[in-house]
Formats: sequence, C-alpha cells, structure tokens
Amino acid sequence: MLTLAHISDTHIGGSEHSVQRMEATVRYLAELHEPIDAVVVTGDVADHGAADEYEISRELLGRLPYPTIVCPGNHDSRAEFRKALLGDGDGGDAPVNQVLHLPEATIALCDSTIPGRPEGYLDDTTLTWLDGVLESADRPVFVGMHHQPVPLGIPYVDEIMLREPERLAQVLLRRSRTVAALLIGHAHTAASANFAGVPVRVAAGVSSTLLLPAESTQRAAIDYDQPPGLSFHLFEPDGGWLVTHSRVVATQP
Repeated sequence: MLTLAHISDTHIGGSEHSVQRMEATVRYLAELHEPIDAVVVTGDVADHGAADEYEISRELLGRLPYPTIVCPGNHDSRAEFRKALLGDGDGGDAPVNQVLHLPEATIALCDSTIPGRPEGYLDDTTLTWLDGVLESADRPVFVGMHHQPVPLGIPYVDEIMLREPERLAQVLLRRSRTVAALLIGHAHTAASANFAGVPVRVAAGVSSTLLLPAESTQRAAIDYDQPPGLSFHLFEPDGGWLVTHSRVVATQP
C-alpha cells in the first residue's frame, strides 16, 4: 500500500509564524513511527518569491527523510524556485513540471501558475507534458498542481482558481484509467471533490486556514490560529481504492 503525505501553502517568509509552523510539520513527518513513500508539496512554498525564503524552505524540506516533490504556487517565483529547490543555477521562467516515479505509483506535478497573476492556467506545454506522462505510465499516476479545477465554496479562492479547467479535463478523460487522484493546494483548507471522474484532494494550509462564508463575514477570512494541517493519502494499486486522512499538527514540541 502506498502512503503519501500532502502539505501545501507554507508561505515561508510571511512571518516567523510561518517558519515555526513548517518546522512543526516537518518534525511531525520526520518522527512518524513507520516510513511513508513520499511527501507532496502543492505550492506557495514562499510568500514573496524571494531567494532567502527558498533557502529556508530548502533547509526545512531537506530534513524530511522521504522522497519529496514540490510544485510552485501563485506566490512563488519560478526562477528562484528553480535555483534553490531544483538546483537549476540559471533559473528560468518556463513552467516547472516534475515527475517522481515510485514503485507503486507516479507523481506528476504540473505548474499551474501565471507569473504575476493569482489565478491558474495550464499552458499547452504543460498539458502536452502531462499527456505524455500519463500515456507512458506503467502504474497509477497522482497528478498535482496548486490551483483547484473546481469551485470549493470559498468565493475568494474560487475567484482565482484554475482557468479553462476543461482543457485539463480533456487530458484526464482521455487517460482516466491511469489517474489515481488530483492533489491540490491554494485553498488553505482540507477538502475533497471530483473532477472529470477523478478524485480531488485539497490539502489544508500549513501557514493558515481559509474560512467558509458560514464561518466569517469577511470576504477573505484567514485564520492564523488554527494549527497547521496535512493529509495522508493511502492508495492500494491492486484494489484501486484511495483513502485520505486529515491531521493537524501541534506547533509545540
């Protein structure tokens, strides 16, 4: 059985608060009693896309004793992300699409960011890349990205969700037997949905939690007091079942 930890929206650099919460999350994962297969981080690693924020992020992620794969979010800088987290000294502004092959599954992370914009979009290069990964896959594939392709009932984040999601749907429907789930960030809330016949799993925010309209009268209500959250995705390739467990992390050792 495959076990993935899924974290998102660390926003390192926004405050010391964000660093402390990420430290607690990394410590929690590193001290698990049994090893897991990988950690997936679905974007907004840094808060301002600054080089020093990625240096902190690299050091923290480096403490994880598991394979770790990370995609950018709308707060990230592609160039600085590449330099610090991927070792690409030249940086570059092309989409940061990555794949991680595990014995029981493949993880394909797509860059859904539009530089300088909060909403998301998968360009032709990224969709062609994803289609190729799915076509050649010999095991189930978890597809990840920052922006959600479906509304989540939080107006603020739904206004900056993935644009033209039907483009992604066409790829997923064509390769539906291959895709295990979509792993998403951006919304700072644990949520589940379905898109193009594929389960959608949205990670809670490490840095903060976005509240539902029923929880606050503010348009963009952000709760910094709720503890960091993460998900564990358990997947049985032979049976094809997927179970997700949500956890909160104590911020004190």
